[in-house]
Amino acid sequence: MQQFGFGMSNGLTPPSFYGINPYMLKPILADLHVHTVLSPCAEAEMIPPLIVERAQRLGLGMIAITDHNACFNVEAVMKAAAERGLHVFAGMELQTLEEVHLLCLFDTLAQCLSWQEEVFGRLPPLFNQEEFFGAQFVVDATGEWIRTEERLLATSAGIPLEEAVSKVHRLGGLAVPAHVDRPSFSILFNLGFLPESLEADALEVTHRFLPLEGFSKWPEMKRYSLIMDGDAHRLSEMRNRTLFQIQGPAMEEISLAFRGEGGRRVIVEWEENPYY
Repeated sequence: MQQFGFGMSNGLTPPSFYGINPYMLKPILADLHVHTVLSPCAEAEMIPPLIVERAQRLGLGMIAITDHNACFNVEAVMKAAAERGLHVFAGMELQTLEEVHLLCLFDTLAQCLSWQEEVFGRLPPLFNQEEFFGAQFVVDATGEWIRTEERLLATSAGIPLEEAVSKVHRLGGLAVPAHVDRPSFSILFNLGFLPESLEADALEVTHRFLPLEGFSKWPEMKRYSLIMDGDAHRLSEMRNRTLFQIQGPAMEEISLAFRGEGGRRVIVEWEENPYY
């Protein structure tokens, strides 16, 4: 397996590799794109205790719960992970007006709920068709059913991509276009390019992404740090391929890593055979 580090501006080996760590940094594995049973396309196994157990088995120190257009199950996963050595970020996978999926990542549940209120105000007033899209369950920390979300979540909010990025930043969050190399609901396939004006914090790629081929096809990707997440709709899809070298789990630290500042950085470990 080959590692590519992004965000290292001078190409020099960082001092921490020689046992010197002037910034008190530590390596933390992360998967910042995990769905729960709130997402209609997720399997029934995606409940808080099983997500936390799977994350621990993978050695993850940070995850983000990113259900489609909503964050009702974030608090439950946070509670399930309490005192388990796993940090849970509040998040959402927004489907923008352009049908581009955008990871919206926050430090706190309050920030995410504020964003959800904005998103819900821009969603079409449609009921979920469970037999077609799947059920949307809100659960507690043990995975027990609380209620079924009746509003359709698997649809586009009337928020353009660049407006969404700006508003997420205003709330103190980070905005990362999701699975950009995937031929559906991705910025590179839906728009065909990365706008020069796009102020995204990083780009997420799938485990099928081939760096040399991808950078040749979309050279503008080199402007951004990359992360690889699972986009997990089932436990087996959670991944431990993105490593952050940061002081601790916080959006500001992750932002510094994306920018390669203060010794922080992000490393993606690419899979040898990405098609299996």
